[in-house]
Amino acid sequence: MQGAYLLIGSGSSISKLVAQRLSSEKKEVIKVSRSSEVENGHFNMDVTDSASNFAQIDAPLAGLIYFPGTINLKPFKSLTDDDYRRDWEINFFGATRSIRHYLPQLNRCHASSIVLISTVAVQQGMAYHASIAGAKGAIEGLTRSLAAEFAPKIRVNAVAPSLTSTPLAKHLLNNEKRREHACQRHPLQRVGNPEDIAEAICFLVSEKSSWMTGQVIHVDGGLSSIKLL
Repeated sequence: MQGAYLLIGSGSSISKLVAQRLSSEKKEVIKVSRSSEVENGHFNMDVTDSASNFAQIDAPLAGLIYFPGTINLKPFKSLTDDDYRRDWEINFFGATRSIRHYLPQLNRCHASSIVLISTVAVQQGMAYHASIAGAKGAIEGLTRSLAAEFAPKIRVNAVAPSLTSTPLAKHLLNNEKRREHACQRHPLQRVGNPEDIAEAICFLVSEKSSWMTGQVIHVDGGLSSIKLL
């Protein structure tokens, strides 16, 4: 049974590229975001609200991609309980709520795929990343655990990007000096583009990756595995 592709957090620049790519392949795309815009195939929902009314989707789902994320970089001594709660609500609990709610629709396809988003900061220890790395580390554990539990019917994988030029990261790349420094930190000598991450997500949600599950794919310019001399 052919199903639709559910994009949660569809307002992000990467999500929009994924939607365009899937639509160009004649796939049905269903979008969910906190935006007040509600139209055909686009629903309003706040994943951080445990009492949220989840979008009613009757179609079987061939894919669920969870995009919401945060970049909350602070020294450990400055992080508050509210900082940790916000990062976990958006990155982890929002993902678990979404998967739990739409699991019946995913099970209605003969084969379906979930893609989650982690960060290079889980693999590569980075100062000021304690809160976000903790939440995304939980996402990587969730990816592997659900891949084992849902096999063989539902594949579960994650993408772990490094710094990518998106509106979410604009304060980290808001002048030429910062951008140059960020580029030099990566073996491939540039920061990521939204297209880099979108391509990896589209691959993982497609049948081209049909023998992959429980994987965390690092799309990070080599930062997590290569050290330049």
